[in-house]
Amino acid sequence: MRAVAGAWIAVLLAAGAAHAAEEKSWFSDRFIDPQDGQFDASNYLLDHKGAFPFPIIITEPAVGYGGGLALMWFSESMREAATRAQQQGTRLTPPNIYALAAFATENGTKGAALGGRMSFKDDTWRYRGGAVLMDVNLDFYGIGGSLAPSINKLGYNLKGYAAFNELTRRLGESDQWFGARWLYLSLDAKFDIGTQEDAGLTSRDFAKKGSGLGLTYVYDSRDNIFFTKHGVEASFDAMFYSPSIGSDTTFQAYRAHVFSYIPLNDKATVALRVDGRSAQGNVPFYQLPFIDMRGVPAARYQDENTGVLEIEGRYNVTPRWIALAFIGAGRDWGRDASFRDRPTVVSKGVGFRYVIARRLGLAVGIDIAKGPEDNAFYIQMGNAWR
Repeated sequence: MRAVAGAWIAVLLAAGAAHAAEEKSWFSDRFIDPQDGQFDASNYLLDHKGAFPFPIIITEPAVGYGGGLALMWFSESMREAATRAQQQGTRLTPPNIYALAAFATENGTKGAALGGRMSFKDDTWRYRGGAVLMDVNLDFYGIGGSLAPSINKLGYNLKGYAAFNELTRRLGESDQWFGARWLYLSLDAKFDIGTQEDAGLTSRDFAKKGSGLGLTYVYDSRDNIFFTKHGVEASFDAMFYSPSIGSDTTFQAYRAHVFSYIPLNDKATVALRVDGRSAQGNVPFYQLPFIDMRGVPAARYQDENTGVLEIEGRYNVTPRWIALAFIGAGRDWGRDASFRDRPTVVSKGVGFRYVIARRLGLAVGIDIAKGPEDNAFYIQMGNAWR
């Protein structure tokens, strides 16, 4: 009996060891890079298709800390897409991606969204679009800082939904894209305390429905969309809102930006950002441009026009770890003050990235920024600029 029991124990131990080795092999094959033995998700991401849960971490100062969950679905793996392109001798077409997400933050902001990104005809055509239900709590500081001295800020709520659709076409075989877009908003804006007169606003600033058609032009020569080492992304967008297409008011919105990534050597890269935004006409206050920089809460500084200059330096301390530092300056102007009369908003900070998927060039990390009023940190995946 003891011999039989011993044999069974040996069999069970061997089976357990084999199972453990199999689990270790499964993990190693997907999450360990054979080149340096470090944690790496390249193989998992290259081979993954179907559903993929993705955590959402929110650290935006304007709404507070929060989080959520996104469920993404890939039509095929990136390895399959690359193999098909090689076999057919065609351009690499990225997989179609669909997503469903829900999120909430500590100040009561919450929402849910769905969307997708698709490519057609060997990546000659691209579509992206989606819709979001939102219940957002923000602070209003006045257009161009126009609140009365006795009022620092007014809390307000935006509740409703928005939908976005964009279709672009590649121009020949170039890195240029041209397309059309449509944005529809239906949002109720209510102040927690105070009136529109306290905020220096009129009834036109509270328009509920916004429907805009527009054009977009994009030039994108970046070597990698996740964490760029060299190349340029430049675009110009123009949106036109009118009652004839469902908007409560008539106005126009524009944005032009250039993100340039310049390698200094094998380890160092300098990135430059120039970003200008403008909205003219009967613009709802919540659609006015605002200074968008790390360390500056969303919608903190807003007016009819905003401009931002930012520079970021990156250095590969090791092949896996990247240190970076950045500084930026922005101004808002237009309704009651000229560009010359408005102060410059400065933000600066440091951060790091870990190359979590070497073969894809994907890096994740944290940026810590010091703005005019507060410090803030951001969980980053890839480039910070959008």
